[in-house]
Amino acid sequence: MRKKNLDNQTIRTLLDGVSAGSIDVKTALAQLSSLPFATESLSYATLDTGRKARTGFAEVVYGAGKTPAQCIGIAETLLGHQPGVLFTRLSDASSAALIEAFPVHRSWTDGRTLLIGETPEPVFQGKVLVVTAGTSDLPVADECLATLLAHGADVGVITDVGVAGIHRILAKTDELRTATVVIVVAGMDGALPSVVGGLVGSPVIAVPTSVGYGAAFAGVAPLLTMLNACASGITVVNIDNGFGGAMAALRILRGPETIGE
Repeated sequence: MRKKNLDNQTIRTLLDGVSAGSIDVKTALAQLSSLPFATESLSYATLDTGRKARTGFAEVVYGAGKTPAQCIGIAETLLGHQPGVLFTRLSDASSAALIEAFPVHRSWTDGRTLLIGETPEPVFQGKVLVVTAGTSDLPVADECLATLLAHGADVGVITDVGVAGIHRILAKTDELRTATVVIVVAGMDGALPSVVGGLVGSPVIAVPTSVGYGAAFAGVAPLLTMLNACASGITVVNIDNGFGGAMAALRILRGPETIGE
């Protein structure tokens, strides 16, 4: 019988049971033995089923390069440990196979990002605002947005407010200041995060995209601009990494995790 990994509330309930005498120590040890470094092995993957216990976030599956059958096998296995499984960068074939196999799902970015199973109840305080410099940055922003929504976060979006028309972002200053975390997605010259960082006091996460002409070097130019931002304290993730930007924001929203709370 597969043992499910334990979240913090379950651990607290277990320990309360031991304290009250309703659960014996041997039973408690057996249940805790899978924490926090549990894995489950398939012939093609070793799944980190203890990740939620360690970090507060369950394993997310990078779908690129995986076959439809592999994705289905991974989903079936992880669903034995967690209520939902998020896939990113899926092929059309893998996305279609997962949707057919698992009727309970949510799909974003034309199926490239897919949540199989249940969306968790919101547990975060505050709001994330995803801002794009241009419409061409939307595919990366959508991956970011999907990841946030799949984790139950409160999210807003502002699109196409790049520095070529600086008045567009300045007109959004009041809205920007309502956010707990701002994620700025930009290609070309990558200047927008510096502007946003100069307008707000909340954490700013910069996501460079591969959008741009030749000298943008497929995202290297905006990446370097963001790393050299004039506004202090900007966090920068990898090129086109909307998922990474979202996860950074979720860690900020959650803050230090306290057992049982």
